[in-house]
Amino acid sequence: MIEDRLTTELAAQLQEMAAAGLTRRRRVLESPCGRIATVDGRNVLNFASNDYLGLAGNAEIARALADGALQWGAGSGASHLVSGHLAPHEALEKEIAAFVGFPRALTFSTGYLANLAIVPTLAVRGAVIFSDRLNHASLIDAMQLAKAQGAETQRYAHCDMAALEKLLAASDAPNKIIVSDAVFSMDGDLAPLPLLFELAERYDAWLVIDDAHGFGVLGPQGRGSLAHFNLPHHPRLLLMGTLGKAAGVGGAFVAGSQTAIEYLLQKGRTYIFTTAAPPAIACALSKSVQIIEHGDALRANLSARIGQLRDGVGDLPWQLLPSATAIQPLIVGENAAVLALATALWERGLWVPAIRPPTVPKGTARLRISVSAAHTAADIDQLINALKELA
Repeated sequence: MIEDRLTTELAAQLQEMAAAGLTRRRRVLESPCGRIATVDGRNVLNFASNDYLGLAGNAEIARALADGALQWGAGSGASHLVSGHLAPHEALEKEIAAFVGFPRALTFSTGYLANLAIVPTLAVRGAVIFSDRLNHASLIDAMQLAKAQGAETQRYAHCDMAALEKLLAASDAPNKIIVSDAVFSMDGDLAPLPLLFELAERYDAWLVIDDAHGFGVLGPQGRGSLAHFNLPHHPRLLLMGTLGKAAGVGGAFVAGSQTAIEYLLQKGRTYIFTTAAPPAIACALSKSVQIIEHGDALRANLSARIGQLRDGVGDLPWQLLPSATAIQPLIVGENAAVLALATALWERGLWVPAIRPPTVPKGTARLRISVSAAHTAADIDQLINALKELA
């Protein structure tokens, strides 16, 4: 039967993945997201989440979410452009725009949807997109969509501004778009945003920045990576930020000029044809933005824990990549080795995920240690000591 053949082909591919150590596994948490995760009836220290400020379980935010649901209901009922744009959505967009210093912002249900809207919408036929090789999968998929509608895509070596300039100088396309993560999700390093902006100015290009891992953490009051580099808003800049990481809730935003955001609202397919997020989410995020703005103590503790970790693992046999952010990648190498190390840490009550290809290049499988402001000095010491025991 055809069904048997198709199922057999899928099963064979799954077996190949398992043999290569590439099978992914979901763990079911029996507790809210936090520094301690309860899984399968046991408590483990959580170094796996992107909850950088420890806000996912914040009681004030949870209360704002609950109050928002009681006032505005469970759902939005439609897409934003039909009848699903409620007052909390409008208020949140204005709050975010003011917070990141842009004239206007547009909210999305996820960062993936936001990136799938920005790049293909800007990339009309004849456009050329210039992308860092280590950009997030959502930007890569956005480029593929743009390519399908006639745009050209070019990738430059990670953070190599000379290579990028060479590509820009060789292009005579009237519409150029530079896209880059601000903080790279698997390496934890920062893109040279001032140099990227300088090249965008010189070659009259759009600059699209994905600040998923910088918003809430970097810059004065957590205003993000552009603020970290003291880069103000500009008509050629579009800033995407996610709201399910440091902000602790969910969703995303795109900030830009009045004209660019209006164009995205009118033409961005993943915005137009997606049901708006529940208004209670916007209520929760309004509270989260307030906490982020006044969260210097949280960011100070996060910075201290990052420094403590880096100081403590310097003499291990594995390479800790240079990163000043909450993402601390420990390169182990082969898939089997990183899986074994992650399992040994798990058995010691430490949840540190093993990241393997295709998420990272072959031969660079790693532990992706995510540090949170919720972690204590004792938590970091426990991880350091366990790694030293296993070295």
